[in-house]
Amino acid sequence: MREVVTVQVGGFANFVGAHFWNFQDELLGLADDPGADPVFRTAALDMDVLYRAGETHQGVATYCPRLVSVGSRGSLGSLSSTGTLGSSIAAASQPDVVTWSGNVTKSVTKPHERNLFLQSLTEEEQNPSTSNGQNNSQKSVEDKDLVASLENGVKFWTDYSKVQYHPQSLYELYGSWTDFDKFDNYGTAREVITEWSQLEEMNERLRFFVEECDHIQGIQFVVDDSGGFSSIAAQYLETIADDYTNTPVLLYCVRDPVSHGSRRNQRESIIRSLHDAVSFAKLSSFCNLMVPVGLPSLSYLSPLLSIKDEKCFHSSAICAAAIHSITVPSRLQHVGPASDLAHSSGNLDIGELVHMISDQGRQNLVTALDLAMPAPSLTDKNVWNIQRSLRCLTPEINDEDEDPYAVESMVVHGVLDAGGHRAPISQVKDSVVLSFEGRETKPKFSHLSVSQCPLPIPLPFPSIFSSSIGQHGEILSNHSEGTQRKGSLDVVSVPMAARLRSSSAILPFIEKRSTSLQKLGVARGALGSQVLRDWGFGKEEVEDMNEHLAKMLRPFYPEMDLTSDSD
Repeated sequence: MREVVTVQVGGFANFVGAHFWNFQDELLGLADDPGADPVFRTAALDMDVLYRAGETHQGVATYCPRLVSVGSRGSLGSLSSTGTLGSSIAAASQPDVVTWSGNVTKSVTKPHERNLFLQSLTEEEQNPSTSNGQNNSQKSVEDKDLVASLENGVKFWTDYSKVQYHPQSLYELYGSWTDFDKFDNYGTAREVITEWSQLEEMNERLRFFVEECDHIQGIQFVVDDSGGFSSIAAQYLETIADDYTNTPVLLYCVRDPVSHGSRRNQRESIIRSLHDAVSFAKLSSFCNLMVPVGLPSLSYLSPLLSIKDEKCFHSSAICAAAIHSITVPSRLQHVGPASDLAHSSGNLDIGELVHMISDQGRQNLVTALDLAMPAPSLTDKNVWNIQRSLRCLTPEINDEDEDPYAVESMVVHGVLDAGGHRAPISQVKDSVVLSFEGRETKPKFSHLSVSQCPLPIPLPFPSIFSSSIGQHGEILSNHSEGTQRKGSLDVVSVPMAARLRSSSAILPFIEKRSTSLQKLGVARGALGSQVLRDWGFGKEEVEDMNEHLAKMLRPFYPEMDLTSDSD
């Protein structure tokens, strides 16, 4: 087995993670459900890649994500940091201070109440019959209420998480909870871990999961890089790079649309530009492949989706669906030729993906992520539908020109044929190959992974589908017009397509950050030089970051290397 350890750092990263793990939990449940679509039982997905089996001190068997989640103090809502639902007071208690002999006053905040959805999970655990098809009429009413409560009342990522976590998984960062609104740039958090001596604790938790792996294939790291958690993640990644030299790290930098808000004055604009540049320089230094995810708005992503940008519950679901889809190949089982052709094709572990994307073509480690949700059905009329339906989730890119040096990894899973049935693997392959023939400029290399297993839609999923989406994610041709959005009670699964691509399209993203650091932090009289000093950066460190960003541009400008050689 080739295990993956997942790390989530920061608020929005954990919102994304909650949806991601809900997808996995739903897959596990459907695989054991005799009444579910048989495709989930024959999915050829090895869930042991992401999960670990164990048992409690009482001998009860457990199956938990191999995960370290880092968040701000108080961000767990009603979930305890031990990974179980309930009051988190015990987890919040601090050791007695033995050097103080005077009176001690203890202030304890009132624990957050569990919402309707979390209460229903507890009821199902206590009375399993309610989740096994009994009392259907009552359950239907309850489900509608649960969906409504989630649409209108999600405050924490734990409000919709239905997964049980290992006691080593959830870590609250002390010192990051006060003045959290000001925890919005790289400099505000640089001293948090050092000041509170918490980095070693985070390392120990990661080490717990890594050392029990037989053959770890890599670490998938998700960070909310819109604010101070970017600094914490950079320090964490640096220790990972030192401790696990031969373990590839696939980094997703995720941002919710609200984080792209306008700046009120010149100073705020300078701070934001420097944050983006420094964050990018530091994070990209300690990973093997970087995937920026997060558009300023998702509301116009697709006419088939109705996404409210102001709701993290909505935007994080899209990011999680994309990450789930693009990582399907790392979980495809190594099976025999006949079985492979029947249910899946193109397994690819993290190390192979990193090597394929970053070591070929332009040898660029920053990639764009594209998504089709739902992916269109395969029809004889238009075989290019899937590729044309892909929409980029990476900001600040330029797709006007095709790149002959592009390298792509594409994943298609759960796609339907013209008759509404799961398309055979061979048909999907033929369709994608034919679509490449229709492109004027073809990528230098492209890898395709296919699975018949669609994306399951669990109950705690936002109502973001338009009325034109059917129960299995098919696009209806004769639907009644209306503004009513559909959710998990109407749509049970969705065919998906996702693509990672390293190409010149990402150049504006890199160039903007390189230019910002050069103009605002390095050039003589730079307006942001004092900001960088306040963040703790000396002149030499700023120049090193500037050189690192310049080096990242060289694969797109070969003449830069020629100039350097002549100097």
